[in-house]
Amino acid sequence: MKRLLLLFFISNLQVSFAQFTNILIDHNGDPNETTICVNPNNPQNIVGGANLNFTYQSNDGGLTWEKNSVSCPYGVWGDPCIISDTMGNFYFIHLSNPPNGNWIDRIVCQKSTDSGASWSNGSYTGLNGARAQDKAWAIFDALSQNIYVTWTQFDSYGSNDPADSSIILFSKSTDLGVTWSTPMRINRTAGDCHDSDGTVEGAVPAVSDDGKIYVAWSLNDTIYFDRSDDEGDTWLDADIAASSQPDGWDYNIQGLQRCNGLPVTKCDLSNSPYHGTIYINWTDQRNGSANTDVFIAKSTDNGNTWSDAVKVNDDTTQTNQFMSWMDVDQTDGVIYVVFYDRRNYVNKNTDVFLAYSTDGGSTFTNVKISEDLFSPSASVFLGDYTNISAYDGKVVPIWTREDGGQTSVWTAQIDIATLAETASPLATKHFMLYQNVPNPFSDITTIEMNIGQSGYYTLTLFDMMGRKIADLISNQFLRRGHAKITLDARRLGLNESAYYYSLRKDNEIMTKQLVIVNQ
Repeated sequence: MKRLLLLFFISNLQVSFAQFTNILIDHNGDPNETTICVNPNNPQNIVGGANLNFTYQSNDGGLTWEKNSVSCPYGVWGDPCIISDTMGNFYFIHLSNPPNGNWIDRIVCQKSTDSGASWSNGSYTGLNGARAQDKAWAIFDALSQNIYVTWTQFDSYGSNDPADSSIILFSKSTDLGVTWSTPMRINRTAGDCHDSDGTVEGAVPAVSDDGKIYVAWSLNDTIYFDRSDDEGDTWLDADIAASSQPDGWDYNIQGLQRCNGLPVTKCDLSNSPYHGTIYINWTDQRNGSANTDVFIAKSTDNGNTWSDAVKVNDDTTQTNQFMSWMDVDQTDGVIYVVFYDRRNYVNKNTDVFLAYSTDGGSTFTNVKISEDLFSPSASVFLGDYTNISAYDGKVVPIWTREDGGQTSVWTAQIDIATLAETASPLATKHFMLYQNVPNPFSDITTIEMNIGQSGYYTLTLFDMMGRKIADLISNQFLRRGHAKITLDARRLGLNESAYYYSLRKDNEIMTKQLVIVNQ
């Protein structure tokens, strides 16, 4: 085999600050509290949702959207959550308000088999007399083909009676949303019913690739974690304190009716070096009531122990960053966190930022993704959360903004390669690996790198099962500057398939996917 052609040269480092195109999804009907999901079978198909009963469908990668006002026999009363399964079906989980029942008396699941264009009448779980079922979230488990949902049950919503309590419930569907298991309590310490710091809330489930379920929630000044090793049949005997959350999850932000820092839990199922890592993302005011920050903690032993909290927002200002949501791209393990941000202002003017990590949550690069600021008013409900979905380098955030008393729902056109160029990462990173061009390709492609710190680097090509194909660069000393390598698929004996390549320096690594197609 002939040697692979390597071309390196030093140049002045230049970073282009691209503007992410913001796309209006909806501005009618006071939408807020957003959710989004990319179809892993067809990333051009994206489905979103917002309060109270809106869903949105895109079939062109998020450029254009169709709106649907959803109804069902049990009522639709907000807290939307949209997920997908491995067959391309979508599930819309939400609260209820039935005509012949009690307000939020159950958790409802409606299914779409046509890419989000229409929805079934739905099924439900959690009906328990007059008790309130609130703030549900769900996940699909590719291994078992089960749907798992967790939420908070209130004995009596808003009650001051100490005899009334809140608990975390779990239910699953083994038939793709047709029927649901009897809900079971998974937390050990109950909360009150005030819908504030003393209430147990924020249960967002995650799954491993070997049948484990992970859930975290907030109570007072602590984030608790629980795990099931048997698809939800049993849970830990004692909840694990994953992190402190000083001053609790319910706090004040100027211009908002209310704001919370409830946790989001995700697990890396990719073939990245961080496979199996569990992440919890939240916000709190440990640094002051006018200096809310975004945090993440991680566990590499199935949640038994947890790292210290890492600050996600990289500003040094005394300003508020709040209402975050996290996703992990399951093709490469990159972590994405979207949040509102006021680092550029001394008032309630607000931007939307995206932070991402390619090193398992140790460090984050921050990028402003909103084109225009907005200044919310406490008289208008902005919702309780944002959302984000990422798959194969495509990153789809969704958020609410308010202008002149009118809320609207937005997204942005983002991919990992553009993020890397926009973020000017060499100020804080040792290197940046870019997407190969062209991609897909049939014969020759070019991989480019910015080397921010001279040192020894290794660039390795793997198949999608994680098997090493070749070291394209093997522990080679590279000087600071721009570098590129030409990859010849035929000389490497590569077949039509997807592969990924990783650039490593010490404990830092970045990974990209490439695709080879026949001519």
